[in-house]
Parts: sequence; structure tokens; C-alpha cells
Amino acid sequence: MDASLILVAIIILVALVFDFINGFHDAANSIATVVATRVLTPQQAVIWAAGFNFIAVFLVGTGVAKTVGSGMIDLHYVTPYVILGGLIGAISWDLITWWWGLPTSSSHALIGGYAGSAMARVAHLRGIDHSFDALLGGAWLKTVIFIFLAPVIGMALAYFLMIAVHWIFRHTSPAKMDRYFRRMQLASSALLSFSHGGNDAQKTAGIITGVLVASGMLKTFEMPTWVIFAAYSAIAAGTLSGGWRIVHTMGSRLTRLKPRSGFCAETAAAISILFATEYAHLPVSTTHVTAGAIAGVGSIQRLKAVRWGLATNILWAWILTIPAAALVGWLAMAVIQLFVA
Repeated sequence: MDASLILVAIIILVALVFDFINGFHDAANSIATVVATRVLTPQQAVIWAAGFNFIAVFLVGTGVAKTVGSGMIDLHYVTPYVILGGLIGAISWDLITWWWGLPTSSSHALIGGYAGSAMARVAHLRGIDHSFDALLGGAWLKTVIFIFLAPVIGMALAYFLMIAVHWIFRHTSPAKMDRYFRRMQLASSALLSFSHGGNDAQKTAGIITGVLVASGMLKTFEMPTWVIFAAYSAIAAGTLSGGWRIVHTMGSRLTRLKPRSGFCAETAAAISILFATEYAHLPVSTTHVTAGAIAGVGSIQRLKAVRWGLATNILWAWILTIPAAALVGWLAMAVIQLFVA
């Protein structure tokens, strides 16, 4: 078998491993609220979420995949090894933060690792002062803006949804409300899992397509059907594997949730993610949006209902994700270049 074909196959396998890790790392956020409110058991929740992660393949487009695969990094500098270095950076950061139980963004770990690896490639070819030539500014500017905007949107939507729920059900007892919203949460958690699969699986599909273009196996950046289905299958399988450390952080440590507040948080997060996916074509973070939405429903009672100290730690993890993953991606590519011309 040709050596280049073996290399491409290995990188695709690593990309699908990342997608699987994304499943148990990020998808935990899409089931945290439904588990915290005891609407579903953890085992039921992961099956529910995995199913809706995969269903999105039939209904969501490929705009995010094109942004990640070809809109953020100058493809003139991309080789299969650059993508391999980026994946190593993303996987390493995901595993570190999973171990710490921090709900950071696999999306931003992926683009950070990819960017760091590409910058290392440019530094090797043209000198370290040209490193940023690897990046395409427009998409990066929008992505960085959304790092801060996404949780704010989730928080605001969730806050106003809670106000609407309290007003509509103002003559209903809390116990009766919770019985009603326990059923409604099945729909909202399904929508959140659907939106998560629709946005996050596309990122891996974009990376795999980038490998095929960089290796010359594809002439244009058009995603084969098998790539899309492989990415959605991997993230659904990862969801089935769990991710309970992060479920605990998101579902119970950040604030206490009731079925009505869980419904509002999930619905607000899902709307925000679907907007970014279908209209902005941006790789947003399910983690960021969900955390913001949970904080939003918690703060409607009183600001002290949200554990802002923990929220601050999560915020710092968000801010550090792209540079940390980029650093690991840079180092991985630097090591690879010691052995590859």
C-alpha cells in the first residue's frame, strides 16, 4: 500500500478518535441538565443524546465544516502532517480538561491545535516572524467574538425564557409546573443534542476533507458523503461512552436546576447553536452556550444562586483553550518536522 495513503488513513482515524472524545467530553453538556433534574437516568440520557446527535446528519448543512476545513487556515500551508499535529493538540487539551472536570470547548481545542500546527509549519518554512501568515483573519475574528458572545446569548435567552415561563404559569403551583416540564425537557434535551451533533460533527468532517484535499485525493473542498456519516457516527458513539465528570460540573455544581429551569436552559442553548450553525456557519461551543444558559436560569432567582467562583474558573479555561491547544499543536508539528522534511 502506498505510504501516503497509509498516512491519510492514520490521520482520518485520529480525526475520528478526536470526534469520539468530543462525544464524551462535549456531549456531556447536552445531557447535564436532563440528568441533574432527574428526568432521565444517566444511561437513558446518553442513549437519547446519541440518537439525536446522529439524526442531525440528515437535516443540517455543511457550512461549519467548510469554515473549519478551509476558511480559517491558508490551505497553501496545509499538509497531512499539519492536520495530524493539530489533532494531537486538540486531543491532548481535551483529555487534560476532561480529567480536571472542566467543561472547555472541543471546538476551540480543534481550531487552536490546527492553527498552532499550521503556524509551526510556516515558521519552519519562512521564519517565526511569519507564523501568523497561516491564519485567515476574517473567520478568526468572528470566532473569537463568538467565544465571548455565545455564552452571553445563551444566558440572555435562558433568562428571558424563565421570565416568560414564570409569567405564563404564575397561577400554577411549582410542583405542577415541574411535572409538566419534566415531559417538556425530553424535547428540549433532544433539541440540544441535535444542535450539538449538527455543529460539532461538522468540524471533524471539515478536518477530514482538508486531509483529502491536502493529500491530492480531492481536487476541491467538497465533503464526500462517507466523511459526513463517519463524523456523525463517531460523535454519537462518544456520547454513549459518558463523560460524567463534566456532567457533574455543569449539571449540579454551577447552579441548582429544576425541570422548568432545565427546559429553559436547554432550549436557549439549542436555539443559539442552531443559529450559529445554519446562518453564521461558525464553529461555536456547546459548552460555552450551555454554561451561559445554566447561569442565566440560575441568576433569575438571585445572583448568589450561581457559583460565580466556579464560573470564573470555567471562563479562564475557555480563554486558555485556543492558545493552550495551539501550543500543543505547535509542539507536535515541531516534533513531526524533525523526522519529516
